[in-house]
Amino acid sequence: MNTSPLVLEPASTDASFRSYFRVRAQGQSLIVMDAPPAHEDCRAFVRVALLMASAGVHVPEVIAQDLERGFLLLSDLGTTSYLQVLNADSADALFGDAIDALLRWQLASKPGVLPPYDEALLTRELNLFPEWYVQRHLGLALSAAQQQRLAALFALITDSNLAQAAVYVHRDYMPRNLMVCEPNPGVLDFQDAVYGPITYDVVSLFRDAFMSWDEERVLDWTVRYWEKAKRAGLPVAADFGDFYRAFEWMGLQRHLKVLGIFARLHYRDGKRGYLDDTPRFVGYVRAVAARYNVLGPLLVLLDELGGKAESRAGYTF
Repeated sequence: MNTSPLVLEPASTDASFRSYFRVRAQGQSLIVMDAPPAHEDCRAFVRVALLMASAGVHVPEVIAQDLERGFLLLSDLGTTSYLQVLNADSADALFGDAIDALLRWQLASKPGVLPPYDEALLTRELNLFPEWYVQRHLGLALSAAQQQRLAALFALITDSNLAQAAVYVHRDYMPRNLMVCEPNPGVLDFQDAVYGPITYDVVSLFRDAFMSWDEERVLDWTVRYWEKAKRAGLPVAADFGDFYRAFEWMGLQRHLKVLGIFARLHYRDGKRGYLDDTPRFVGYVRAVAARYNVLGPLLVLLDELGGKAESRAGYTF
């Protein structure tokens, strides 16, 4: 009997404790996910994978599972991510597919199925910014007045976030987690999904962690999403100006949080490279804060942090 050798190779890594390996044998390619139970819970991945597949979103199929040891055997969505192929020419078509998949996911939303993206979680994430980015990365201690000002800003941001309609939220719906495949896109890294603000995944897609776009294109793609969402009956704001303001304020929450997360990945987890993209996020935060008078204190705070707070927005297409 002819047998082909089994080939095991690293497939990808991410910011968590999970590791992925590609297994090739007998003309097949599968993915093994190794998620140490002490740090990760595979049950969330399995549960959300079923939810997304039921909604018509292309996600890996769970072929076999050993939840006690933290192993999953998954179908392989290929080796080409959106991040690898996105450019000024390909973006409209790729983002069009990503918008359509996001709409299917959101239309399947039901309360009480996924954990709520509530005030406690939103605020806990925001607090990563002063703890890890300001104190640990910049090496600065906020004064009592600065802490009070930041707490007031956080309350404004979370109030805006929570005023939005709630839907299923992937929570990291960005080009790095979207695969070019058929049907397109394949969606990865969804195990942290929650039930929360409708703009969260939209802003994750267009104001990305690893690449930036000029404001005109972001505005155009956001309008396309909003128009399709309205036609589909999703609970987006009736006025696009109101929707875009909620989109921008949701982005503030995400970008301040990610500044803290990237610093934590570097200093606590020993994952190098993420800090290289922090100037992009400071750029996002500054641009939004400059557009809304009530957010002026955030610009003042960034200025007070001085030259250590990077302000270059990163690469722009």
